[in-house]
Amino acid sequence: MKFKYRGRGGYREGAGRPKKPGAGVPHRTRQELLGRHPVHVTVRVRDDASKLRTKACFRAIAPALAGGRDRFGFRLVHFSVQSNHLHLVAEAENRTSLARGMQGLGVRIAKALNRVLGRRGKVFADRYHAHVLRSAREVANAVAYVLGNMRVHAARRGVRLHPEAVDPMSSEWERGVVVEPRTWLLRWGWLRVRPAG
Repeated sequence: MKFKYRGRGGYREGAGRPKKPGAGVPHRTRQELLGRHPVHVTVRVRDDASKLRTKACFRAIAPALAGGRDRFGFRLVHFSVQSNHLHLVAEAENRTSLARGMQGLGVRIAKALNRVLGRRGKVFADRYHAHVLRSAREVANAVAYVLGNMRVHAARRGVRLHPEAVDPMSSEWERGVVVEPRTWLLRWGWLRVRPAG
């Protein structure tokens, strides 16, 4: 029997580092992003940093968001801070602008949270998840979800909120943290559509 040498590596069933249970965002090439399409970004923090909705943590996060809201062709338009994750609606000129903008925000937020929590090391549990919003309906649903995220989590805990309650840890309350949108979809398009649900 002759064995043909095929060089190093190659596909073998079961090869590679096994995926851990609860592993987050897969390391795949991200979606292509055009400047006219907004993007919904979700980023989670590690368990030992999941106190984001405390007053002290939010007072650290808000200036970090404001400091990175308009850099590298990235613009932060809406946000919502939950206990262990952040939702952002942003604009970016392309995939590279989004990556650089999110990297800048991540560094600012991590440094601020580590100072407040008296800890060191990584703050974020995983890579950010980005969903490109290509239609007015997608944008309307994303904005409604991000600004109403406090209600989603309250409902899961069985808590009923006043119908007109505004999340104090979101861009609906903290307008000074974000910038005005430039894309047609985020300025006008989504206003013409009623969000699902």
